Parts: sequence; structure tokens; C-alpha cells
Amino acid sequence: QLQLVESGGGLVQPGGSLRLSCAAFGFTLDKYVVGWFRQAPGKEREGVLCSSASGDITNYADSVKGRFTTSRDNGKNTVYLEMDSLEAEDTAVYYCAAYWGFYCSDSVPWAYDYWGQGTQVTVSS
Repeated sequence: QLQLVESGGGLVQPGGSLRLSCAAFGFTLDKYVVGWFRQAPGKEREGVLCSSASGDITNYADSVKGRFTTSRDNGKNTVYLEMDSLEAEDTAVYYCAAYWGFYCSDSVPWAYDYWGQGTQVTVSS
């Protein structure tokens, strides 16, 4: 049983903050690269951030630089996406995904083997 379970999505006001969680079951995330993707209605899925197995961060989307970051809690086998200064344009379903390896690759979904179920983030007043 290898799966990722996401939580933390919801409705927030513009300028607000939200933390998404991605918990792994059946494998240890410290041996995996974890990426965050999002998909807004009518748009293609885009990469947001990537975390190497050691926690080094690669930004996939320029629009989130300085506002989003990702971190790991190896004791909880969980990766977090911290989102600050949220904008309406951030509204999307957010997915975490993982593949066995050490370094982040290009932000192509097919590189990732395991996917969370997605969690809705809605930024609205």
C-alpha cells in the first residue's frame, strides 16, 4: 500500500495563509522527491514547487516565489506546502506527488509515480 494523503485545503481570504499536508503511507518520503502541482478550472496542471529528498527546494512557478515554500517532517513522514499572501489566481486543486529519487527533475507530471487525491484551495472574499 503506497499512497499519499493530502489535507489542509479550504476557503481563505485574499492575503491569507494556508498549509497543506501530504502524508505518505507504505514508504518513507525521505527517499523520495516530492512535488506540488495545481490545476485550476479550464487550465492545465502546472508544477508549483519541488522538494528533493534532502529538502532542497526548486521553484517551478515564478508566480509563487517568495509566497510559497515546502518543508519536510521526516518524523511524521509528511511534506508541507506553506502558502502565504494568497491571491485569487492561486485558486486550484493542489496535488502532491512523489517519485523515488534524490533530485528534482523538470516539472512534468509523468515523472511522478505516486499522487495524492488533491485538495481544493479557494481564495475568495
